[in-house]
Amino acid sequence: MNAETMMGTELQALRRRRPEVTGAVLAGTDGLLISSDLPTTDATYLAALAAANFGVGNRMAATVRQGPFHESVVHTAAGCVITYPAGGDVLLTVVTAPGADLVALREEALAMVHRAGPTLAACRRSTPMPPLQTDGRAPLAVRTPMANLPGPRPRRDPHIARRRPPN
Repeated sequence: MNAETMMGTELQALRRRRPEVTGAVLAGTDGLLISSDLPTTDATYLAALAAANFGVGNRMAATVRQGPFHESVVHTAAGCVITYPAGGDVLLTVVTAPGADLVALREEALAMVHRAGPTLAACRRSTPMPPLQTDGRAPLAVRTPMANLPGPRPRRDPHIARRRPPN
């Protein structure tokens, strides 16, 4: 059984064990869909959003220096969307109905991640990226700094304080 089939089976089993789960998506931290039991278009968008959510959550965890990112929960009027890291570069996102027992669901989801995560991570590492197709005669892109663009420079509002976020 390949990793995608195994993950599809795991996602369906999670829904059978936890009736409050209305869908689940497994995606890479790059936002690419791996496996899902949602309609394809919803799953593709949710995979990309989960990766963005993970990136923000991971950055927040690093900023407050309270340990690594464990999960992200988005409460909505119709339930929750929870994203868990599932290995080095894999994310599990679960969609639930209202009133879901999030503590029990977390235990189920993490158990599934521990069962299937290493196999999936190994599969993703062993799949080579296709080579980029480039034309050797094509000119390289040149970046023009904003200061060198023609036209008037936009005015800054002196009442707006601008600060850089910490590194």
